Amino acid sequence: MVLDPTQFPDDLPVPEDDGGAAHLTAMAVPDITLPATDGGRVNLAALSGRTVIYAYPRTGQPGQALPTGWDDIPGARGCTPQSCGFRDHFAELKQLGATAVFGLSTQDSAYQREVRDRLQLPFELLSDEDLALSKALDLPLFETDGMTLMKRLALIVRDGRIEHVLYPVFPPDRNAADVAAWLKDNPV
Repeated sequence: MVLDPTQFPDDLPVPEDDGGAAHLTAMAVPDITLPATDGGRVNLAALSGRTVIYAYPRTGQPGQALPTGWDDIPGARGCTPQSCGFRDHFAELKQLGATAVFGLSTQDSAYQREVRDRLQLPFELLSDEDLALSKALDLPLFETDGMTLMKRLALIVRDGRIEHVLYPVFPPDRNAADVAAWLKDNPV
């Protein structure tokens, strides 16, 4: 069945906090370099200031089928609306002190590049295709259709250390607004 990735079914299961991200606050970001959609590489541990990183399972492409049972997996659906939310709140996030914003998934950079261009994202997407960052941080993951995917979350990293974690994220299209609210309530 082919579905519009920008629309949510009314009966999506809500993800519950399984504790999968409870250990992340105050952790140092590991010295790992990830490929970005602009062809460069980004070491999140080396960035200064506040960096917002939102992790998502995988973006769909219009006209392509979603993975088997996608709408039944709590928190799986909504990657495109989540990314569009960060696009739409990008200027606000920067105004609130974010020095950088990145999307993060286990999809490869070529796939992510299509998404970045199609959605006109003003920031880069990072690929953790090899799961190096996911394993080093013990990020919450799930598997479906032979793919290992990230559970949706947002990290606010300050000078290489995780300052705040939003997890679980639901609904995904409000994630950027929730990050903006936290930044507003917690100025540097």
